[in-house]
Amino acid sequence: MRDLVRWNPLFDSLDEAEKIFNDFLPALRSDQSGFVPAIDMYEDKDNIVVETQLAGIQPENVQISIDNDTLCIKGESEHKKEVDEKNYYRKEIRRGSFYRSVQLPAHVQGDKAKAVAEDGVLKVIIPKAPEAKPKTIKIEAKKANK
Repeated sequence: MRDLVRWNPLFDSLDEAEKIFNDFLPALRSDQSGFVPAIDMYEDKDNIVVETQLAGIQPENVQISIDNDTLCIKGESEHKKEVDEKNYYRKEIRRGSFYRSVQLPAHVQGDKAKAVAEDGVLKVIIPKAPEAKPKTIKIEAKKANK
């Protein structure tokens, strides 16, 4: 049994809509104005950790800043000289400048953050502020006087 597909007057078929979207999306990712790198963000007991793939980008071409619990990563990938004789069928490799800004989920100590680049992955480790860490309170038991 086939599922019913609601008719949309803007597109004759879903295939046409998908083709338009897929043709348009790479242009957004690889245009001259740059790209937005994807990130993974997680936390452990003491830190917020942000990872992003920046393969082929030299660490000295990346700037990281933290202001008001917002992490900003920006930089430039090397823009190799284009060869005019190439007859591209697709051109999706991201080159040029990039920028990513993300609000962190907790108060952090930005001045104590560390960044490590390894195997094309940038990992930023940001210590949580003391008030953001969970606190365990020990219960003091007193013996009643008899």
